[in-house]
Amino acid sequence: MKLGDLEFYLFTDGYFRLDGGAMFGVIPRPLWERKAPPDERNRIRLAMNSLLIRSAGKWILIETGAGDKWDAKQRDIFAFEGDVRLPEQLAQHGVRPEQIDLVINTHLHFDHCGWNTRRVDGKLIPTFPNARYVVQRGELEHAKRPTERDRASYIPDNFLPVEAAGQWWLLEGDREVAPGVELIRVPGHTRDMQCVRLSGGGKTAFSFVDLVPTTAHLPYPWIMAYDLYPLTTLENKKKWIPVVAREGWLALFGHDPQVPAAYLRERDGKFEFEPLALSQGAT
Repeated sequence: MKLGDLEFYLFTDGYFRLDGGAMFGVIPRPLWERKAPPDERNRIRLAMNSLLIRSAGKWILIETGAGDKWDAKQRDIFAFEGDVRLPEQLAQHGVRPEQIDLVINTHLHFDHCGWNTRRVDGKLIPTFPNARYVVQRGELEHAKRPTERDRASYIPDNFLPVEAAGQWWLLEGDREVAPGVELIRVPGHTRDMQCVRLSGGGKTAFSFVDLVPTTAHLPYPWIMAYDLYPLTTLENKKKWIPVVAREGWLALFGHDPQVPAAYLRERDGKFEFEPLALSQGAT
């Protein structure tokens, strides 16, 4: 899709499953299962969507999925699926790892930064050798010292090799990192998660990331139990969802397996969505 001189493409690192109760917090199962039917282990199917952006002659990758550094037990727990993973999709688009200029991690949970690194001859190295990896400084600091509550979400193999290679670009607040690519700190899910606003040609797209992971999470109280600061999430949903709807921005959903992009409309105090078909990886 084009936004003036900026272009972006939707990719996915496949799908995985997480507990439905955890994904919807205090919302009772009879309500959420209508929108996200669970399997026999109470898990719902989620996508791991990424964006490839072309801005001012640079290739920018937002999110790197779950990667491939998983053992059999972990694969069973998360039920990873998808034959064509992120690196193959980039290759099909004609983009090699060494051509990526920026890798943006909205935060460092395992399903957002897995392909940050890869294992070569038993050693972990950055997948994108010439890229600057962008994250909020506070997010990296927390990832290295997580709490008992969220330790399972952070896998050091995904971010410590990037630090060792000296490839981190650490932000402290909102920042435009390339023409038309703005990162906005939106706490709630974590203290320093950042959403992404893409602008150009009078058009705007806004990636909600885990503030609103799927279209099922559009109602304000539908907040994940994974969020460290749920009341802050609530405040930011009340701030950003109306803006996206009122301004006619394209909403991007990082984990929705069926509707990765949509326009929002407010009707009788509720937000509805109109899906927009984005060809995955298409030019």
